[in-house]
Amino acid sequence: MSAPVRGRSTRVRPANRRPKSAEFKARRRVILRRRLVALLTVLSVVALVYCVFFTPLLGVSQVDVRGNVALTEDEVRAVASIETGSPLARLDLQEIHDRVAGVPRVAAVEVERQLPGTVRLLLTERVPVGSVKLPDGFHLVDSTGKDYAVLPAAAPGVPELVLTLPSSTDPATRAVVGVLNELPEKLRPEVVSVAATTGADVKLTLTGNRVVKWGSSDETPRKGAVLVVLLTREGTTYDVSSPDLATVS
Repeated sequence: MSAPVRGRSTRVRPANRRPKSAEFKARRRVILRRRLVALLTVLSVVALVYCVFFTPLLGVSQVDVRGNVALTEDEVRAVASIETGSPLARLDLQEIHDRVAGVPRVAAVEVERQLPGTVRLLLTERVPVGSVKLPDGFHLVDSTGKDYAVLPAAAPGVPELVLTLPSSTDPATRAVVGVLNELPEKLRPEVVSVAATTGADVKLTLTGNRVVKWGSSDETPRKGAVLVVLLTREGTTYDVSSPDLATVS
């Protein structure tokens, strides 16, 4: 038998296996490029979130106070207690609002973020409708009946309120401020004092020592209109507690 012939073996490439085409390489480059762009986008977002929420980059640099009258800006800033450099996006605006709203003189407050680093506090202070003289001074009372401040002297431009204990829950206080809130504008400059011990015995003292028996705060606009007419007559006591039977004496 003849021996097998040994020679260099030849590997036959399958007909269906072909070198990677240029089209396949181009597609792969596109996919890799898209993945790289997506990765860079994610990293950029993460970096931006970190800078905004955890660094002073967009931190508080100024607290702008608006609308204050009796309160100073420094007093409001101290109560707001906003640390310089605190990330603006992480501030608890409701908490800041509650701290400032807790100041007795503040009737309302709005807290706003102003990019890049300002917190704006828009205040509305209480306006007195009268003051009550008590042993420790003159207590200012606003249109809700709230006793919110004490002064060493009478408040200029507002009538004296003769009340035992001013409070928004006190019937006498509510009746007095109810009358003052709805009193005709024409009569306001003539009111020197308003007194009450219950919710139904309001009495006004006008300039010239004229006294007005008002009764309750019910029908105040109508009683005011009747009083304007009655004041054209000479007298010292005007009774409008029952506006249908008003009298002058």
